[in-house]
Parts: sequence; structure tokens; C-alpha cells
Amino acid sequence: MTTCIALLADRALVGVTGPDARAFLHGLLTQDVEGLAPGDLRFAALLSPPGRLLFDLFLLGRDDGVLLDVAGDRREALMQRLAMYRLRADVTIEAVDTPLQAAWNGPAEGFLPDPRSPDLGGRRYDGASTPNATGADYRAHQLALGVPASGDAVVDKTYPIEADFDLLHGIDFQKGCFVGQETTSRMWRRGAIRNRMMPITFEGPPPAMGAEVLNGDLRAGEVMTGQDGAAMALLRLDRLDGALTVDGRPVSVRRPAFIPAAVA
Repeated sequence: MTTCIALLADRALVGVTGPDARAFLHGLLTQDVEGLAPGDLRFAALLSPPGRLLFDLFLLGRDDGVLLDVAGDRREALMQRLAMYRLRADVTIEAVDTPLQAAWNGPAEGFLPDPRSPDLGGRRYDGASTPNATGADYRAHQLALGVPASGDAVVDKTYPIEADFDLLHGIDFQKGCFVGQETTSRMWRRGAIRNRMMPITFEGPPPAMGAEVLNGDLRAGEVMTGQDGAAMALLRLDRLDGALTVDGRPVSVRRPAFIPAAVA
């Protein structure tokens, strides 16, 4: 099997450096940053105070701080948000214009394992590999595994557990405080999770984002983003059984391997 390598042109980087870099981020993000060694890659989020997703992030430990991997169209907003929280912290926040790449379907030298799932492959932060696939190919790979992408979460509306962050190693519930912790921890402890993102399959092009998934006459969720034949959807867990449709078309739900049957 040929290893696929794609440029992730829809992602961008932010460098957070300085003596307080790890402590500063540790108090904000859903992931342990103080224990992030140089070369370590972790998955995380920055939430709003009420606990809704603002940014999904990969954190790469470096000798001088942390490199943040974020959706490209959200980089400036992330930098502004971090600057708002900076106060007296001795940190520098700046854009880093180095290409990001992903590799999957085989070993690839120079790529760090994706912390969400080993099946996703790896990520590289120096742009040194030659691509032989496209970003659309990587999106298809994510959809096949049922892993949400950045665009599947509605900014300041979706909860991280709805986007499966708890199952994709994006939340450290043992680390202590982070922005939005109270709501996130309460949902996790109580198991009060009514909705989760899972892939749906269908014939033809993807429905529009926000299109209703129906179980008979009952609303069972809404479509997020996708490609021909498959999309992510935010679904009600109590309405998955039965004949589901979107815009009159039949759709099927495929439970990802990382979502236990007891959860879904």
C-alpha cells in the first residue's frame, strides 16, 4: 500500500514562545501543556467560558514553547483570543508560515503520530515531504474513520464532547482548570450527552450544512460538512434507530470504532 501524503492548506500555525508559554496555555486549553515535551504532539481545544468550542488545536512541544496547529481561517481570531488572555504572562504570540502535511495508509518518515487515533496517520510541520494526495483525499480518509474536522463544529455553539473530543484524546480531565472546564466536566461526569458527531452515508452529493436529519417526522440531528457519499452529522443518540432521511434521501449512520456501543 502506498503511503498518502497531502498538504493541509486549510491549517495554519501559531507560535507561543517565552518563559511562561506552557503555563500560560495550560491554564486555557483542555489539554495538559505543562507536561508537553519537545517533539510531543497533543490534541486540544480552546473553549468559551460557557464550555463551547472556539478552536480545535494540535499542540507541538518545542524547546522555546508550543506550536499551535489551527484551522487557517481561524488563526487571526486565535491570536486575538490568546492576546486577550495574556495579561502579564511573558509570552510572544506570532503567526508561523510553515506548511503542514498529513500522511496516512502507511509509514512516513518525519511524521508525528496523530494523537486522536493511530488510524489517522501522522502530521508533519516542516513541509519537507513531497505530496502525492490532496486535502480532499485526507478529508475522505477522516470521514471513513468518522473523525470530525474543524468545519464540523459550529463556533461557540458546539460542545467539545458533542464533537467527540473526549473520545479522541482532546480533553485531559485530570489536569485541573481550563476555560470552560465546569460545563465540560459536568457533562462528562453525569453522562448527560444527548448528541454526538458521527458519519452518515448516502447516494450523491452532500446535503447542505445544517440540513435536518429526520427519523420519520422527528428531528434526529443535522448535517455538518462532507463530500460525495459521506458527511459528518450531529445526531441525537436516542433517535438513531429507524429509517433516517435528509432532504428526502435515505441515509445510514456508521458508528466509528472509537465510539463504544455503550456510548452510541
